[in-house]
Amino acid sequence: MDILKTMKERRSTHTFKKEEVNSEILKQIFTYGSYAPTHYMTEAWKIKLYQSKGRHAFIDAIIKSYQRIGMIKGDDDPKTLRMIDSMKDFLMAIPHHALIYFEKDNDPIRYEEEYASVAAFIQNAQLAAWEYDVGMLWTITPYMHDPQFLASIGLNSDTTKIAAVLQIGYPKKVSRDKGRTPIEQKMEIIKE
Repeated sequence: MDILKTMKERRSTHTFKKEEVNSEILKQIFTYGSYAPTHYMTEAWKIKLYQSKGRHAFIDAIIKSYQRIGMIKGDDDPKTLRMIDSMKDFLMAIPHHALIYFEKDNDPIRYEEEYASVAAFIQNAQLAAWEYDVGMLWTITPYMHDPQFLASIGLNSDTTKIAAVLQIGYPKKVSRDKGRTPIEQKMEIIKE
């Protein structure tokens, strides 16, 4: 394992093979993720992993949320029904959906610490996944902010924050390297 090479070569995965990732490999990936920095060793991250038939209820909850928030019409128009079927097919083609969440802290500083820690967990998991030839797409989507969506999957929006939904599977293809802005353009060095 060459962590520096993996950091440069990892890519977000947008299309996945149908094959599921073995549950032991997923456990290893998330175990490596758990070595992220964590303030006061709270290890705030929690995971709901939807796969196989478990994806159906999750995807139905997503569709209902999109209808509630107006991204999809709530009618029986054939065009709407085709859009829903297309969205369901797209989401069902993703072998695993990992919802990453944490319990909110009322102290704003602790909340930021926990959120940062969970983000580090997600990045560690992405890097570990790449070592197993597993791709991930870190998504932030509107339904994550819908209290009724959270309730439908057994979470309380008053006490819980969804940090991301990771789409996971073996990549159909790997995106090209788009490069990065030279760090000199992002870094200010102050000597005095």
